[in-house]
Amino acid sequence: MIPNARRSLFRCTASAVVLLMTLTACEKNDASAQAKLNDVAQQAGQKLDQAASYVGQQVDTARASAQQSLDAASKPSITFDSSILASGAQANLQSAASMAQGALGRAAGLTGAGLQTAGRRLQEWSSQSAASSTSASDASDAQKQMDK
Repeated sequence: MIPNARRSLFRCTASAVVLLMTLTACEKNDASAQAKLNDVAQQAGQKLDQAASYVGQQVDTARASAQQSLDAASKPSITFDSSILASGAQANLQSAASMAQGALGRAAGLTGAGLQTAGRRLQEWSSQSAASSTSASDASDAQKQMDK
């Protein structure tokens, strides 16, 4: 819209200039030519004022529209539905509990297996220890018998 106003303004100005040049070319210095020249200058001034006013209105309209857009963009438009948030949180908690239960089950299984292995090794060691102590005490008894 603003380029149309400029084009119209240019046309008015060009028309005024052509008219002024025509009047000047005729070299009529009489009062009617001067009056016509004044009328044309006044009309050109009015057209310029109208064009400036129109451009100013367009600028004001654009500025107001931009301000409304900024105001609308700065207002939050996000809304929360508490029931959806609650159900989502509940689902997350159930998932976390399930994962924790699985992890605890695996940890308990590994601990039980480790305890079984440790128990077997302890029994083996105890058996070996008892056997070596029995053979050591038998050898000690045999030595005592020989010493007698």
